[in-house]
Amino acid sequence: MVSVDGSVFIQIINFLFLIWVLNLVLYRPIRNVIRQRKEKEEGLKQSIDGLADAAREKDEAFASGIREARVRGLKQKEAMVAEAEAEEKRIIAEINEKAQADLAAVRGKLAVEVDGVRSRLEKEIDAFADAIGQKILGRAV
Repeated sequence: MVSVDGSVFIQIINFLFLIWVLNLVLYRPIRNVIRQRKEKEEGLKQSIDGLADAAREKDEAFASGIREARVRGLKQKEAMVAEAEAEEKRIIAEINEKAQADLAAVRGKLAVEVDGVRSRLEKEIDAFADAIGQKILGRAV
């Protein structure tokens, strides 16, 4: 049988003293380290969230910059195409004018040559008629 005497009270006081010492020496520092680690973790999470938001904003700004650059590039392309089409029309008009002028010059030259050939043939027509008549009739006309 267990007898309760004064040593039980000493053991209770010893136990309470041990809990107090362990709390002071061991448990509080560990809880402080855990609390500091938790605060650091929360700070890092907030920092990560802030950086993620900043990255999202920069990504959106980059995407909008790309869209704006594409729009500007498309407008510049359209302006350059319109300018090139106008230049093409101008060059084609110049070529057509030059071709018309060359054609008119060739026609004029050809008309002069035709007139020259016609006048020479008209001069020689009598000689040709006599030659044809001689060949057909077989004698001089």
